[in-house]
Amino acid sequence: MGVRYAASDRVDLRSDTVTQPTPGMRRAMAEADVGDDVLGDDPTVIELQNRLARLTGKDAALFVPSGTMSNAISIRAQTSPGDEIVAERHSHIYIYEGGGYAALSGCSIALVPGVRGIMRPEDVKNSIRKGDGSLGHYPNGSLVCVENTSNRGGGAIYPQETMDSICKIAKDNNCNSHLDGARMFNAVVATGTPPDRMVRDFDTVSICLSKGLGSPVGSVLVGSNETISLAHRWRKMFGGGMRQAGIIAAAGIYALENHVERLIEDHLNAHALAESINDMDGFTIDMESVETNMVYIRTAGENAEHIVQKLSEDGIDVLSIDESNIRVVTHLHITPEDIERTISAFSKLT
Repeated sequence: MGVRYAASDRVDLRSDTVTQPTPGMRRAMAEADVGDDVLGDDPTVIELQNRLARLTGKDAALFVPSGTMSNAISIRAQTSPGDEIVAERHSHIYIYEGGGYAALSGCSIALVPGVRGIMRPEDVKNSIRKGDGSLGHYPNGSLVCVENTSNRGGGAIYPQETMDSICKIAKDNNCNSHLDGARMFNAVVATGTPPDRMVRDFDTVSICLSKGLGSPVGSVLVGSNETISLAHRWRKMFGGGMRQAGIIAAAGIYALENHVERLIEDHLNAHALAESINDMDGFTIDMESVETNMVYIRTAGENAEHIVQKLSEDGIDVLSIDESNIRVVTHLHITPEDIERTISAFSKLT
């Protein structure tokens, strides 16, 4: 189960982005064979890209500094200024990426309602607008974006048949489809679906290495040779080219080899925490949404920030999402003992 690698006595549940490189990962980084990735000759970056292309069944891959950049260059490579993208109303692309789809790609966005962040295929279909036949009134809907797992949906997983249907609708309406798979491997482990089957029908997929997989930095975009070639150009223009990037790519390779199957431990810890807190007065949790490593906790009043502060005083770090909701995220540093300590801290607040 989880191990404390950071020199801290606090339980940090703010995000799965807070992890420290494990000793084995640090060794892999220190010993990485590196080159100049902008010149295309960093062997460790090439190996990481090739591995993820094979895992996902896509032609090619591109290593980038962040998930936000991965989504941004995917959108830019598959749209033209004045186009419209389609995404769930609480998606990361819409909520947490600074309006990059508008500023960097010149796109508007059609927001689709979702249940726990999961869109219905028919709602996606109804949200795709086309310029042709509209007397020039509509933007051209050209890219449908899906997020699996859904962050604001509490880590909920898309049913495979729903993703397949959405991709078919996109294709039938002359749209490309993009998967924001920041936590895709959480969904892979939870469902037992192979990565290449899960993403089979998507044109591009963004995979984050610095969340559940525990790398310090980086994401990878996969897709066709043509799209990844375009994305490479936009990575350069957006300032995302890196030199001896093999040092951090080595962390991604280590994570793929050592940190995928263990994600089930994070899921079990999250579920155990959610069950206990949901039984306490003053807190409610939609247990159906606790499918992976996230727990969204609704408070009885508009006191979420006060609860965050009280938990902090007890050595437990969490985040408030709004006045009445708290987010807790488990990761590879969280042990069963940390879960018990967190349950105890919440119980003191009831």
